[in-house]
Amino acid sequence: MNEQQTAFQRLSDILDTLRQECPWDRKQTIKSLRYLTIEEVHELSEAIVEIENLKAKAESGEADSAKAEAQSSTLNYQFMKELGDIAMHILFYCKLAEEQGLFTTADVYNTVCDKLIDRHPFIYNKEQYHGESWEQLKMRERDHRSVLEGVPDSLPSLVKAVRMQEKVAGRETGRPDGDIGIAAPTAEPLPTDEESIGDMLFAVVDWARRHGINADDALCAANRRFRESID
Repeated sequence: MNEQQTAFQRLSDILDTLRQECPWDRKQTIKSLRYLTIEEVHELSEAIVEIENLKAKAESGEADSAKAEAQSSTLNYQFMKELGDIAMHILFYCKLAEEQGLFTTADVYNTVCDKLIDRHPFIYNKEQYHGESWEQLKMRERDHRSVLEGVPDSLPSLVKAVRMQEKVAGRETGRPDGDIGIAAPTAEPLPTDEESIGDMLFAVVDWARRHGINADDALCAANRRFRESID
């Protein structure tokens, strides 16, 4: 086995041992792990944001180079740890599913491999490729009747708006920055009712997307700047 295979097998063996000998791991279920996984995903997201913020400060000259380098090493290690937590959760789910006879770990990895090959016909099946976008290719699959089918209802509202617009634009135009017919935001007249403000926010997300800006990233950066101005 190569280094990656050895590390994966080590994690798998550790989880098997914990599942048998650790009281906490032994009582876990797919349901009980769900909210913990959500927490881990948010921790991973925060680690990525911290790394990108440090990069931005270094590029703008705001950060001391020596301190930035030391902080970068710390943040990269944290990023690696958060990725490890997610990897552990994924393999834990696989093992729980195997115990219940739902599917195997191999099934999980083979399914995503098959999907990646199907979604990249311009690499793996050139004779069947006719210029379709990722979302258009998804719509050809029998289990995807709606382009929005893969957008979870539980996503935060801003992230959900970004993803819905990207998916619709990708389906209709073949480009994630394509026009989906949302009116551009205007400064006047400013609305005062909830529905109009919601429509205006949705339009701002669309405006940002068509100009190559992720509205959630932009708001995240604005939140950070505001917090720094208060602290």
